[in-house]
Amino acid sequence: MPSDLSYWLISVPLHDGDPSSVLQDVRHATGGQVTCGGWEIPDLKAGTLSSLISLSDALPKTDAAFTQTVSKLLDTLRSLVNDDKDRMQQHVRVNDRPVEEYLIPDPQGSGSWRWDKGRWGEGGKVVDVIAALQSEINTIESSQKQKTQQYQLAKGALNTLQRKQQGNLAQKSLIDVVKKGDLVEGSEYLETLLVAVPKNNIKQWYDNYERLSSMVVPRSSKEVAEDGEYKLVTVTLFKKFHDEFVHKARENKYQVREFKWDDDASANQKEELERLEKEEKELWTVRMFVESVLRYGLPADYAGVIVKPEPKTAVKTLKQLSAQYNDLASGKSKEKAAAKQKQAPGAEDLIGEWANVMEQEYYDFVLFELPKVQFD
Repeated sequence: MPSDLSYWLISVPLHDGDPSSVLQDVRHATGGQVTCGGWEIPDLKAGTLSSLISLSDALPKTDAAFTQTVSKLLDTLRSLVNDDKDRMQQHVRVNDRPVEEYLIPDPQGSGSWRWDKGRWGEGGKVVDVIAALQSEINTIESSQKQKTQQYQLAKGALNTLQRKQQGNLAQKSLIDVVKKGDLVEGSEYLETLLVAVPKNNIKQWYDNYERLSSMVVPRSSKEVAEDGEYKLVTVTLFKKFHDEFVHKARENKYQVREFKWDDDASANQKEELERLEKEEKELWTVRMFVESVLRYGLPADYAGVIVKPEPKTAVKTLKQLSAQYNDLASGKSKEKAAAKQKQAPGAEDLIGEWANVMEQEYYDFVLFELPKVQFD
C-alpha cells in the first residue's frame, strides 16, 4: 500500500493519443475527491531490454540518493531560519511557486507538469539523460557540502563570539538586535552606521550628531535598542565621510559598531533547493518512462498522472484506480505479476540479480511514490 503521506505518480498506456483523457479518467474514477494533475512523459530512446531492467533496478537507489540530498538541504535551511515554518514555506519553492503548485499546476483543469525539453532534450537516450541528471545532482551536492561546512564553521565562530560577548550594546553581537529595515541598503552613496551611545550622553548625541562630520542626513538617527548602560542608535551619512564620522564619534565617547547585514546564506540555500528539486522531478519522469516501457512495451505512448491522496480515503482511492485500470492486468502484465508466484526453470540467476525489481509491490498500472516536503 503506497503511503498517504506521499504523492502517487502513475502511468498507463494511451489509447486515443490524448494524455488529458487519462487525467479525466482518474478524476472520474476517484469521484473528483482527490487532487491530481497531468504529468508529461517525454519520448526517450528506451535502449535494450537488459539495459532497461538494469535501470529499473538502479533508479530507485538514485532516487533515494536525490531525496537524501534534498533532505539535507531542507535541514540546513531549517537551521538558517531557526525552524520557522512560515519562513520555510517562503523559501521552499520551485520556479517561484510552492512545490505542490509546481507539481500540480492546474488541479482543476487539463494542464500538466511539463518535461524541460530545453534543458534535457527530447528523443535522447535514457541512459544519457540519467547520466546528465546524476552529474548535475553531484555538482549540487558537492557545492552544498562545501557551503554547509563553511556555514557550520561560521556559525561555530559566531556562537563562540556570542558567548564571549554577553555584555552591553557596545560589545555584544548585534545579529539578534538589528533588523534589516533598520539599515539603508543598496545605495551607491549612503550608508547607515550603528552607534552605541552612553545613556547619560543621549541628549548630547541628538544635539550634535548631525555636526560630527560633513554630509550627515538630518534627523536620520533612530533608536534601535537599549540596555542598562547604552542606547543603540542609527545614523545615515554619505559613505565618503565614514572615517571622519567614526573619528569624531570616538572623541565624543560614542562607539561606532561595525556591522554588515548579510542574508545571502538563506537566499543561496533557497536557490540551491529550488534547483535540486527541479532535477529530482526530471529523474522521477525518467524513472516513470523506464517502468512504463518495461510494463507496457513499445511504442512508448503513455500518459502520466500525479495524485495527492487524502489520508482518510487513500485506501479507497487506490481501489478506485485499480478498478479503473484492471484491464491492464491482462496478457503480459498478468504474466509479470505471476512471476512473483511462479519461477521458471533455470531462472534462479535472473531472479537473484533483479530481486529488487521482482519484490516491488505490484499494481495493474505503474505507480511509485514521491515524498512530500514536511514543514513541521
